[in-house]
Amino acid sequence: MDISGMIRDKKVLVTGGTGTVGKKLAQRMLKLDAEVVRIYSRDEHKQFAIQEHFTYHGLDMKRMRFLLGDVRDKERLRRAMEDIDIVFHLAALKHVPACEYNPSEAVKTNVIGTQNIIECAMETGVSAVVYTSTDKAASPTNTMGASKLLAERLISSAGQWKGPRKTRFLSVRFGNIINSRGSVVPLFGKQIARGGPVTVTDPAMTRFFMSADRAVDLILESLAISQGGETFVFKMPVLRVGDLARAVIENSGNDVEMSMIGLRPGEKMYEELMSEEESVRALETDALFIILPYGNDRLEYQHYYDNARVTAAGTYSSTDTEVMSLQEIKAMLNESQFNGG
Repeated sequence: MDISGMIRDKKVLVTGGTGTVGKKLAQRMLKLDAEVVRIYSRDEHKQFAIQEHFTYHGLDMKRMRFLLGDVRDKERLRRAMEDIDIVFHLAALKHVPACEYNPSEAVKTNVIGTQNIIECAMETGVSAVVYTSTDKAASPTNTMGASKLLAERLISSAGQWKGPRKTRFLSVRFGNIINSRGSVVPLFGKQIARGGPVTVTDPAMTRFFMSADRAVDLILESLAISQGGETFVFKMPVLRVGDLARAVIENSGNDVEMSMIGLRPGEKMYEELMSEEESVRALETDALFIILPYGNDRLEYQHYYDNARVTAAGTYSSTDTEVMSLQEIKAMLNESQFNGG
């Protein structure tokens, strides 16, 4: 697949572009010779910080644009999307407890904000919209997951009512990003620096994890093969939270205690990346599952994706996947440039 040719000389908008994956994605767009990369977010301080970061690393700031705005503001969003070729929609409220206590805010950003993206993309002639979702959208038990699932359905259905417009809409779904802002790894590091204890909800809890660079790879691979309307679900490594905490502690060279604090509101002991209901309309490759829009025949779609096969019915859960060893977790932490100190 020619990902370079797909991005070269294109004008790109990244909503939520100051987040961990958004920043990596913007960097990749510059390296792939996008003509313009617009970062759209509501936090001026993070925009300033990312400008400093990119300048320090010698990136071409002449091709960067930094736009303050919220996906809830449709008029501002439409202006930001003018003359754009590809939209990567990463802006969202993602913290489970915060969404649980403020569900109306989660709906405004995650659901209404996504509908605004869809409508503005159609109005401005965008060629493709890529929505980034979460494992918590599969069989959701909390507000954040439910709002992200509804946003996925909005993206999938957009292809059915877009009329003659050529915009492709697709979703990508993955789990936790290692060392991302707000994740447990930086929290563990701060707790170790204070002398502990490292607080763990439950050591036996399992989660899907991947690096931000790998997430960007899969976002671009999905865009390259999408026919429109799919939800791409990446097969991710699984770890136990207790093992993750132990790996961070050992990498830091310190000896601190772990303390179990129990599940937070809306949390569960495992995560699912795909529900059984979704599996019956899914194809898969060695790297990912491809959940097709409602009403599409899997056998008719199969030839669009290299080495795709029909998926067996069932859930894809962190309880059914072999967990990473302690050494594998340490290697992933080192790869993400986190040493626990």
